Amino acid sequence: MINWKNQKNSGMTLLEVTVAISIFLLILFSLTAIMTTSFRTQGIIWEQLGTQSEGRRVEQQFVNEIRRATNSSVGAYPFELALDNEIIFYSNIDTDLGIERVHYFLTSTTLMKGIVDPTGDPLTYNTSTEVVSAAVHSMANGGVPIFSYYDGDYSYMSTSTLPAPVDVTDIDMVGINLTLERDPNYSPTAFHIESKAKVRNNK
Repeated sequence: MINWKNQKNSGMTLLEVTVAISIFLLILFSLTAIMTTSFRTQGIIWEQLGTQSEGRRVEQQFVNEIRRATNSSVGAYPFELALDNEIIFYSNIDTDLGIERVHYFLTSTTLMKGIVDPTGDPLTYNTSTEVVSAAVHSMANGGVPIFSYYDGDYSYMSTSTLPAPVDVTDIDMVGINLTLERDPNYSPTAFHIESKAKVRNNK
């Protein structure tokens, strides 16, 4: 005969089950938080690397265009407008014979680029046909000018810029200053790049 009174209860009590489930959920939530943070950090790093690549590409592109700045196809001076965050100049930026009107300007946190090809007979620059695209995103210059202008007396010992309003006939060198930050709340630090380019065709 089986003595049911002497049988040990080999199952788990309700308290033990509750504790086990609580520990499991705590571990699950901790792992989820770690993975979420890891994925977010990885995403921020990739976004910042993409922003840096975009900044370097535009900086090099701008330098090359300024070096080739020249009189327009209708004889206008190489520079049309020279402001802190906007510049218009003429340069042969592609493979055709025409000299393009190149326009960089800041809109919110995006540096835009507009291009106008000379058309017609006689040739004219119809600004209503300007093709505009985003050059670089995530601009974070604050009050620091994007563009700076120098005359022929510029030297690396004396870096004085031309005073505003800039006389475009005095420009011999142009600087570009980009500070880029994808997300100020998460980015470890802003990316900064700065270059200067001398106009080769200036007499």
